[in-house]
Parts: sequence; structure tokens; C-alpha cells
Amino acid sequence: MPDSDPSAHVLDVPGARLYYERRGTGPLLLLIGSPMDSTGFAGLASALAGDYTVVTYDPRYAGNSSREDTSQDVTPDQQAGDVHRLLSALGAGPAAVFGSSGGAIVGLALVTAHPGQVRTLVAHEPPVVELLPDSTQVRAEIDDIYATYRADGADKAMQKFFVHAGLTGAMEREADAPRWQPSPEQMARMRAANETFLEHLLRPTTCYRPDIEALRAAPTRIVVAAGATSKGQLPNRTAAALAGRLGTTVTDFPGDHVGFMVYPEHCGRILHQVLTETPGR
Repeated sequence: MPDSDPSAHVLDVPGARLYYERRGTGPLLLLIGSPMDSTGFAGLASALAGDYTVVTYDPRYAGNSSREDTSQDVTPDQQAGDVHRLLSALGAGPAAVFGSSGGAIVGLALVTAHPGQVRTLVAHEPPVVELLPDSTQVRAEIDDIYATYRADGADKAMQKFFVHAGLTGAMEREADAPRWQPSPEQMARMRAANETFLEHLLRPTTCYRPDIEALRAAPTRIVVAAGATSKGQLPNRTAAALAGRLGTTVTDFPGDHVGFMVYPEHCGRILHQVLTETPGR
């Protein structure tokens, strides 16, 4: 059995200190989320450690990472700069990247700014709202979520967010799905991440408009992915919109928006298949 226990590291970047973990052996695979930190990828990382050197990290606002100025918004381009420096420090050549949700947007920003660093980007349900035909309405709903956060706090705002994204009741639709039970530490980290998400990430992330021409011209292979059971949900719609602009199709992954947390072994097999298949087949 491969050693899937992670080793912990830190990296100083402009204005922040990044915490990251690495495990396994093989080609470099980076798993990134936003607002989620490295803990959410633990199962998937362990499932892939037999075939890859898997790196997960805490973004500058979350988990064991820290930033100097906590009053400013955190943009996808800023996070892409952090990931660029992390990959440069790892020094393993072009990496495979699996980015989910806001992490998929960070991956798109990374490929746009540093295309030579990413061999394959699997962009799992990136919330590229600006590509939707009803983006104006969706934007108004996001502004309402932010206003609710400012007036009534994170709990009520997150309730609105889950309804807005179509994520409420998703697990109930999968009656036989295993339940992910976060530990008290994970719950505390998620609560802190929710505060930062609503205050400093929600609007910059969903305002991001990908540079389609730059992405199409990049040497990076971009695979757009979505949950097999998330049809109709906002992140699935945005994934389909991105795939349409890139002239590709959506690759289904098990479960919904967080299927890789619920089905890490199954998702790991699908991701390995995607990363090793011959492009164009």
C-alpha cells in the first residue's frame, strides 16, 4: 500500500503564508478548492497517492494558511498567483490540476496567466456566472446573499446561498449515498471559511469572466467536469456554459457538487482515467 500520510509544509508568498501537504509518489497532481481548504480533499488525495504525488493546500484565507491584510477581497487572480508560486517551489514541471468550485476558477486564472505550468486542468463545476444567459438575474441574487450576510449574519446568508445554487437537499436526492460527517475541527474551519467566503470571496469569484480565447490558445488540456447528479444546479449550469464556450463536452463525475468528498475512491478512479487518457479520444 502506498504511504498516503501527508507531510506538512509552508511557503511564504507576497502578503501570505501558505500551508500545503504532499503525499504519494508519481507525477504531480494539485487539488485546489475555494473556499474549501485541504481537509476537504483528504479522501481523494489518499485515493490517488498510489499513482501521483498529490499536493493539497489551504488558500491564504483558510485553514492553516494566513494573510497579512484580512480586510481585502481575495480574487481568483491573486489565488492563481499563490498557486503559481507553489508550483514553482515544488519544481516538478507541468502539473495536473483538479480544481473544484472556486478552485476551478482559480485553475482557469492560473492557465490564463501561466499556461506552461499546467499540463491538464480538470475544472469541476466552476461558478463562471458571467457566461450564463441569465447572468444579470444570478448576479442580483448573489448581491442579495451578500446583503443578507451584512444584515443578518453568515448562517442566514449561507442558507440563501445553498438555495440559490440549488444545493439544498442534494444529499436527500441520493438516498443511498454515504454521509460525510465532518469532525468538530472541520466544522470550526468551515464556519470560519464561510465568513471569509461571504465577505471576501463570493463576489470576486462569481464576477470572474474567463478569457476564453486565452484558454483555447493555451497548451493546457482543459477538461470541464460536473456532478452526475447535479443537473440543473447552478454550478452544473455554469460548467456546461464553459464547456460550450471552449467547444468541448462536460465529463461527469460521481455525485453532485461535492461528490469527490462523498465518493473519493470512485472519483479518484474517474480522475485517474481522465488524466491518463489520450486527448481527442
